[in-house]
Amino acid sequence: MQLSRCAHLFIQALHYLQSTIQHKHYKNNLAHLLMEIFGIDWHILMTVALIIGMFITLFKSKLPTDMVFLVIVGLLVATGCLKMEDAISSFGDESVVTIGVLFIVVAGLDCTGVLHWITQHLLGKPSSYFFSILRLMLPVSALSAFLSNTTVVALFVKVVKMWAQHLNIAPSKLLIPLSYAAGMGGICTLIGTPPNLIISGFYSSTTGVRLNIFTTLLPGLFCMLVGVISIVMMRRLLPSRQTPAEKLGADSMAEITELMIPPYTNMPALSLNEIHLKEECKKSKFLGLVHFDGEVEQVYDDSDLDNIFIMGKDVMVFSGYREEVLEYGKKHGLKSDVHDNETSIKVGFNTFLSSAIMIAMVTLSALKVLPLLYSCVLAALLMIFTRCCNLNQARQSISWDVLMVFASSVAIGKAVDSTGLAQMIANEMTNLCGTNAIVAFISICVIGTLLTEFISNTACAAIMCPIAIGIATNMGVNPLTFCIGLMISVSSSFATPIGSPTHLLVYVPGGYHFCDFMRIGLPMNFIILAANIFITLLLFPL
Repeated sequence: MQLSRCAHLFIQALHYLQSTIQHKHYKNNLAHLLMEIFGIDWHILMTVALIIGMFITLFKSKLPTDMVFLVIVGLLVATGCLKMEDAISSFGDESVVTIGVLFIVVAGLDCTGVLHWITQHLLGKPSSYFFSILRLMLPVSALSAFLSNTTVVALFVKVVKMWAQHLNIAPSKLLIPLSYAAGMGGICTLIGTPPNLIISGFYSSTTGVRLNIFTTLLPGLFCMLVGVISIVMMRRLLPSRQTPAEKLGADSMAEITELMIPPYTNMPALSLNEIHLKEECKKSKFLGLVHFDGEVEQVYDDSDLDNIFIMGKDVMVFSGYREEVLEYGKKHGLKSDVHDNETSIKVGFNTFLSSAIMIAMVTLSALKVLPLLYSCVLAALLMIFTRCCNLNQARQSISWDVLMVFASSVAIGKAVDSTGLAQMIANEMTNLCGTNAIVAFISICVIGTLLTEFISNTACAAIMCPIAIGIATNMGVNPLTFCIGLMISVSSSFATPIGSPTHLLVYVPGGYHFCDFMRIGLPMNFIILAANIFITLLLFPL
């Protein structure tokens, strides 16, 4: 597999650096000096420094996330903070493999038209803005419990735009609820969001007990319903912003088509004239470019085409003659809106077959007939063998960069645990909280909620889980309580657009400003935090 080959080459490249560092005479002297000054093992200090460096790099730079994570894992191995075998095993961790095969299961549902059928027939047309929030958030939450959050949000973005036009409101009034619903729905099952799988993996390796796919269902449902009600009550805080197309001067009644430059394009930094835009799009009107960071660059006349350059994840906005635009995008390998091809997908036998496979996968795991990984692998194989998706579609559905982030997060979590950093923090928090396990539990939930606003929820889960389990072990209380609370906390990112991939998906289409998320997100953070603490302690007593 491509992931295994990349991991193998990456880890082999570390051997020389690792051996060089470990055989230098100054290593023992440095370790002794740091112990004298700080009284802390130098591996712990190095792990802390690398994690802080990772946070700063992710927050301040625009480097690819997977690259940053891989470099941090490499430095952890090279400095001896993480064993080579632990780094290698992280790429084959059960949670990582489960996430990988789930991509294929979702591809089968997508290729057979299940997801498009849902977006066309399940939602209908709301009669008011109030009911539109309910009719949007509840189905999206339900779907996100079993499907990738980013996939669900990407499917519903166009539906939201159509609803907004029908209700004569800005799409920004609905896109934040869409993203929030996807995040809250994901916590209801173990497969709904990757942090749940990572935390359940740490819990299983520590206690030897496997969690059921629906372990988080009741607390997740409670928090989701509280969240939906809160959004409805606070809907006046949702901003009304112009869409990128409106900023570019598009007619509200015109047919708008968007083409996205792939993240890893073979034509970076080319001007619009160099990609033959004027010659090949004669009937349609090119309005301008929406850059990956949300900046809008409008085209006023043909002379501007030489001065505007495209890069990966930029979006080209056109008005009129959709067929011509789609043909142009197909020729140059540009991605069109996911719904533009939905008319070519017909509901048939495979539509029902892929749905049955998905239901069987969940049922087998829920009833403990098969472990979660086995049922997911079986479902993925059936999707391919029954031709719900072919091998090429299955291969393309796997987001290798996303898997790299997940695997690296697991490795970083192991480093936090193996160096003694998790136990050290757990001991300090135990001393601070004394014998009050409730205070310790609340502290973990608060830290998880704050931290996930600035880094990926996957990394937050991997770093915090060993600490949470360590605190529970020190206090002699139920570690599952801490794990469930942490699952909900790290997926409760509402106040910043960088806290969740789904927020970034709606950020540009909604024309949002950074503070728009904070305005409604901060109250949501406190509300869901309180709901999380209440329901988790009620259902999973310490």
